[in-house]
Amino acid sequence: MRRLRRIVAAAFRPLRGRDVALRAAAVTFYGGIAVVPVALLAIWITGLIAGADRVRRLTGHTIAALPDAIGAPRALESLINAGLHLTPVLALASLLPATFYGEGLRRAFVSLRDSNESLVGWRGRVLWLPLLAAAPALLLALFLALPVTSGLWIRGGWYSVLGVVLSFLAAWLVLTPVVIWVYRAVAPGRPEWLATVLVGSFTAANISGFLHGFVWFCSFPLDLGVPFGGFTEIGGMVAVGFWLYMFHVILLTGYADNQSASTYQRARRARTLAAAEASRESRSGSRSDPESPEPTSSSGPADASSRAPAAP
Repeated sequence: MRRLRRIVAAAFRPLRGRDVALRAAAVTFYGGIAVVPVALLAIWITGLIAGADRVRRLTGHTIAALPDAIGAPRALESLINAGLHLTPVLALASLLPATFYGEGLRRAFVSLRDSNESLVGWRGRVLWLPLLAAAPALLLALFLALPVTSGLWIRGGWYSVLGVVLSFLAAWLVLTPVVIWVYRAVAPGRPEWLATVLVGSFTAANISGFLHGFVWFCSFPLDLGVPFGGFTEIGGMVAVGFWLYMFHVILLTGYADNQSASTYQRARRARTLAAAEASRESRSGSRSDPESPEPTSSSGPADASSRAPAAP
């Protein structure tokens, strides 16, 4: 248990003395600006590649399978239709707010490292662009899995359990390269590849489960407008914002774990190199210092016989 506590403490050491809640709230602000433009651009480009009718057909089963207690299917259907009807001018206008998310992530990561780098916002925006370019491929891969998982969910019983498992795995596989890129490229410091792949994959699994928890939350028959004087739209925005906030808490925690794992990997590599260097020096020293000297002419048998007294 003491060893486990040490490992956990070392993993979360970069968060010690940091207000993670405040940083997660700051990234959520940027995410609130960027989430709809990012989704619209990804859906628009996916529609251009695969065809609008195919996107509607692939997502139709999911819209039908989503719980409609708080209007999640209507919101998703409206978002998909808006993305498919996007014009090039509106897509160009959505590009600027879509890059705000990269800026927010970069600023949060830099604040956890006490770095004084310049152009933090622009670095984050530029490094976020490759993910926007890859979003259609990732989204299409997820769309191809949706009819199967949604069909199993509608059948009920153990088929629903299988549908949830397959949906979790599909979201995990799609999110893994995204999180790895965020930790490796968008975040500063260039962490080690092995640590980034392992921690990024584990964080993606947690995010996938978290997103499925949000779908489960949508099945609750809640009146989201009650705390806000009956304004259901405001309650819905606050609920989405809260789930985004928790999403970023997971993401920032994974970033801290990635930094700790990278530090451990570098220290272990340094110890291995030092031990190899010490062993090499030890072997070279043993070759240059033999244990017993070779006999010389002054101490050999011939010299001894020459010093013997002559016979009378």
